[in-house]
Amino acid sequence: MPTAQAIPDMPSVLLFDRSDRLRMQFTGPKAPESLTGLVTNDVLALRSGDGLYACALTNKGRVIADVRIFATGVEAGQVTTLLVDANAAAGMGFATMIRKYVNPRTATYADVTAQTACLSLLGDGVPAMLVALGVQDDVVRRLEGAADFTHVDGSVSGNAVRVARVPDLGAVPLYDLFCARSAATGLQATLAGAGATVATMEEWHRRRVMAMRPEWGIDMDEGTLAQEANMDALQAISYRKGCYTGQETVARVHFRGHVNRTLRTIIHLDGTAPAAGTTLHTADGSEVGASRSVAVADDGSVIGIAMLRRAVADGEVLSWTAADTVTHQVRVNGSALD
Repeated sequence: MPTAQAIPDMPSVLLFDRSDRLRMQFTGPKAPESLTGLVTNDVLALRSGDGLYACALTNKGRVIADVRIFATGVEAGQVTTLLVDANAAAGMGFATMIRKYVNPRTATYADVTAQTACLSLLGDGVPAMLVALGVQDDVVRRLEGAADFTHVDGSVSGNAVRVARVPDLGAVPLYDLFCARSAATGLQATLAGAGATVATMEEWHRRRVMAMRPEWGIDMDEGTLAQEANMDALQAISYRKGCYTGQETVARVHFRGHVNRTLRTIIHLDGTAPAAGTTLHTADGSEVGASRSVAVADDGSVIGIAMLRRAVADGEVLSWTAADTVTHQVRVNGSALD
């Protein structure tokens, strides 16, 4: 069994514990059909080992949750088990939707958050670390070149894990390890012993903002349309699948027009950042949006995500006023995915 010895000359790897995310398991031959009718992406297209990103919407196309869906089990060539997760803020709304619309006699579902854990490894050194700790080299190479959300079963120093390649922090290599909750502490120690640096969720948030990945509960909520949150650009929407809750609004926006506001990136020009929800104004005083996430980038600049009207041009300078009446400025820096 591989030991938890540091790997010489390995690029840095950060370890995040994201076990607070909601995880639900769906089982039965009707599980994919039940889920695909509730989310924006095509669950029926998944095969074992595949995954995707999607949104669950209200009837009016507003985002209840953004979710990741992994096809984890197959019987007779048909996907019969799916693992779905969402961030903790959106978890309650998503679970409520499932209880309301999914008949447990058609598709069995269970909240497995308490029984499972999710550890995330970030960095160029992750593949080498996984191989050193027992994951087969050919499996790791397959994951490196695979589509986002591809996942495999494996073993890390004797601990059963499901390893998924995910895009949650943009282009930097990121792998999620799903395991039993009882194994999480030991697995964290093994990964740290192999050279991974345990990082805080504040650091996760900082890197998420740098990658311009929106978070439910901060950058979007049940008042946000899917396209306002750039979910089409994030490959969370299929425009060819069958019906789902909220589809009429999503399709109307896509085929007949556009949303009037979207998430955009901003740079806080004097290094002072407003609280989430602070109103932003143009030079003539018009309200054009509000701030959302804020973080300090690697170069020391203060950056953020804001919900802004489409009419606001890239490069435009906006202002906001602090409680002490001092006015601060931000520069619009493109879409939230630039």
